[in-house]
Amino acid sequence: MYGDPALPQDFVSLPYANPDAPKGGKISFGEVGGFDSLNPHIRKGSVPWQLRSLAYESLMGRSYGEPFSLYGLLAESIETGPNREWVEFALRAEAKFSDGSPVTVEDVIWSYETLGTVGHPRYRGLWSKIETIEATSPRAVRITFNEDNRELALIAGLRPILKKAQWDGKDFAASTLDDIPISSSPYVIAEVDAGRSVTLRRNPDYWGKDVPFRRGTMNLDEIKMEYYGDSAVLFEAFKAGALSMRRENNAEKWETQYNFPTVQSGEVIKSSIPHKRPTGMTGFVMNTRKAPFDDWRVRDAMIHAFNFEFINDTLTGGRQPRITSYFSNSVLGLRAGFARGKVAELLEPYKDQLRPEAIEGYALPVSDGSARNRKNIRTAMKLLTDAGYSVQDGKMIGADGKQLSFEVLLRQGGQENQAIMDIYINALERLGIDAKVSTTDDAQYTERTANYDFDMTYYRIGLSLSPGNEQYLYWGSEGVESPGRRNWMGMNVPAAETMIEQILGARSQEDFIAATRALDRILMSERYFIPLYQWPFSNVAHVKELKYSETLPIYGDWLGFLPEVWWWEEG
Repeated sequence: MYGDPALPQDFVSLPYANPDAPKGGKISFGEVGGFDSLNPHIRKGSVPWQLRSLAYESLMGRSYGEPFSLYGLLAESIETGPNREWVEFALRAEAKFSDGSPVTVEDVIWSYETLGTVGHPRYRGLWSKIETIEATSPRAVRITFNEDNRELALIAGLRPILKKAQWDGKDFAASTLDDIPISSSPYVIAEVDAGRSVTLRRNPDYWGKDVPFRRGTMNLDEIKMEYYGDSAVLFEAFKAGALSMRRENNAEKWETQYNFPTVQSGEVIKSSIPHKRPTGMTGFVMNTRKAPFDDWRVRDAMIHAFNFEFINDTLTGGRQPRITSYFSNSVLGLRAGFARGKVAELLEPYKDQLRPEAIEGYALPVSDGSARNRKNIRTAMKLLTDAGYSVQDGKMIGADGKQLSFEVLLRQGGQENQAIMDIYINALERLGIDAKVSTTDDAQYTERTANYDFDMTYYRIGLSLSPGNEQYLYWGSEGVESPGRRNWMGMNVPAAETMIEQILGARSQEDFIAATRALDRILMSERYFIPLYQWPFSNVAHVKELKYSETLPIYGDWLGFLPEVWWWEEG
């Protein structure tokens, strides 16, 4: 995205992959919930999330050792116009689908059009920016864009390529468990136990094993995703040896509950993998499309009533730091105090439209760590009074004469979120607020969140060191009404979209950082989230046979999610 790729044209493998890694081994992951689809490219249904990266391929692949650099995968060469107003990909002649048929330009064009028109809404932003897509030779396709946006050439390289013939006469948007994907990936879906497990097996005839981007990756013979009713049952399954690896997000559990016999004997290894990516945002998001969270004062009151320090001490022993902004833990995160320099220049034209804290500085409230949280509860009470509420007979009553109430939507199996809510709701009761928790299965949770049918819910937004067009999916006004977007909070702030434009148009690292910090300030000052913990390490417990390279990428936490560069080694 900025500057030149770190690796030369003749690179042997990605720096965090082991090109000499042995092939073999079978592993199993544990997931909570269930699934009813194998197509991760549509809005309908719940899908094993690993399928997007393990069961499909794109024209180019991303190096997690760089902020945003791509290298050839299905494409053997890439050309762009002087200002990246167009990009042309030439397919590798050897690229094949798992059924042995070649990957063609026709497959590429069909994939882009299908995903852009009937696929998941996340794909439609790129499609709307494509002026033309056409074959320029039997193995080359050129995409011309209709706007000046340097990142589009990279985004285009990451779209999954599907086999057109597989979907002839079928409704792509309504695919089910019966539609086993035919893809060019190193893995094929070998077994499906509806709602319970999906097994991937490495394709011995995989076309791209000698492509530099693939050397030392996808080493495991079999990867199985098994589903459990809740996280407690999953953890017991891991302890019993039914699962090969588990990522632990709770620092207290990591320190106190991973001392079972196989850890003590060395059969299970605890690996803490550092990373340098932004924290993103994890916490409870408030839906501003409807009352009561359409009022920033109510949102601010909810943040003050949330006693993070006490919750953190109770659930993690105080071991996990809090997320302080959307891009914290990185150079892109906002800086304390008044906006300065280019950040101030970017925000100044919008000062009358923004919360004052966007320019003056915003920090989350901090409690004294006691259960009562008196100071912040008093602040919350004042904010609610300013918003027109008053306490009557122990209830927080609004101007309409009704008690302030809302629903917290949670996915079944999330025991830690339920424990957090138990503490939080007790605090809200002291304010006279009626908050109720509703838990739903995966299918209903996906449907409700896709249609923004919630008041408050748990949400995680992962962000990278190279934010770009995807920011429109998170914060763009189109997501206020259009279902299936990532803008769960219903954000509609024109200044934020301007900052995204500045990010995309930046030609220097200085301008890029300033625009991202300005966006971060807007997001925090609008108070959409009740932030939870950050994870500066990816804590992964795994069987001793699973190995990974000592050379870690900057996105080190990625290793904790996916097994792409792990390998199996006995002894």
